[in-house]
Amino acid sequence: MTNSGLIVIAVVVVVIVLAVIVGASLAKRKRSERLKEHFGPEYERTVSLTGEPKAAEKELIARERARKKLDIKPLSRESLTAYGNRWRSVQTAFVDDPARAVGEADVLVTEVLRERGYPVDDFEQQAADVSVDHPGVVNNYRAAHGIHLSQQNGEVGTEAQRNAFIHYRALFEELLEPAKDTDQVRDKQQEASA
Repeated sequence: MTNSGLIVIAVVVVVIVLAVIVGASLAKRKRSERLKEHFGPEYERTVSLTGEPKAAEKELIARERARKKLDIKPLSRESLTAYGNRWRSVQTAFVDDPARAVGEADVLVTEVLRERGYPVDDFEQQAADVSVDHPGVVNNYRAAHGIHLSQQNGEVGTEAQRNAFIHYRALFEELLEPAKDTDQVRDKQQEASA
């Protein structure tokens, strides 16, 4: 092989390597943008907890994979009606006994999550699973649950209880929206961003 033949091969190899590097960089940037857009504040929270975007993105992708294995289903019409009625009752009870109403809201949200198909044995895992489908309200859910736990260990002011109740209501309302977070809708969104 002549020197010019070797030079052509070397140039082709360099071009291929550069194309692979550029392609990988673009794919990583696109993945980062998709995760930031989808998870919003949860993306920033995870970066803060892990200390770097790369670790946060790895965590969020792991959440998506774990969530994909779950069989999340919409509620039946009967369940929607029953849960809606129970929520109105709990909301009315807030006026007379805020602490009890916050506790009942926590229980009600957990029951809805369970019926929808989310695991509910470990709160942090539950919040991670919920963050994939409901990233806009998961931080509120964590805050509400924290207030609920605090009131079990001592006194919490009415304003904190009111905030917890508002946070629970935000997640509750999203959980009752039919087909918002079914696998089919989520998969279509992921395909569109890929």
